[in-house]
Amino acid sequence: MTTFEGEPDGRGRRIAVVASRFNEVVTGKLVAACLETLRAAGLDEEDVDLAWVPGAFEIPLVARRMAESLSYDAVICLGAVVRGDTAHFELVANEAARGIREAARDSGVPVVFEVLATEDLRQALERAGGAHGNKGRDAALAALEMASLLDKIAKGGRQ
Repeated sequence: MTTFEGEPDGRGRRIAVVASRFNEVVTGKLVAACLETLRAAGLDEEDVDLAWVPGAFEIPLVARRMAESLSYDAVICLGAVVRGDTAHFELVANEAARGIREAARDSGVPVVFEVLATEDLRQALERAGGAHGNKGRDAALAALEMASLLDKIAKGGRQ
């Protein structure tokens, strides 16, 4: 039996990050941890491209473009949608998730979803360096692991 498992090694990789400017008090922390994690994993600054979009709803289009360019081993999507008084929260969060999933499925490139959908700003901040760690870091590690895993599968488990 062959077992496939990816490694969070960034050496030789190119990564794209798409981040929402809306709720930047949260997304700025996600982006900072993501970039720090990618550097620690061996990526140089010129191996990472960062695209800022207005809000979470706009993330999927840019993520798809970056993935379909085949210039990147993975695309990381970072954002924060905080519940308000209307159904807008569900619409934005659901469509961001759907679009990011479709970008990965249609391009064959790992597109990592880390758009926080929280009840309030406190919960979002807890996931951006607070009590629940930093999901930007987790997203970077997931992207590297998925890129490595797909490479290993393409080689049939042979190095």
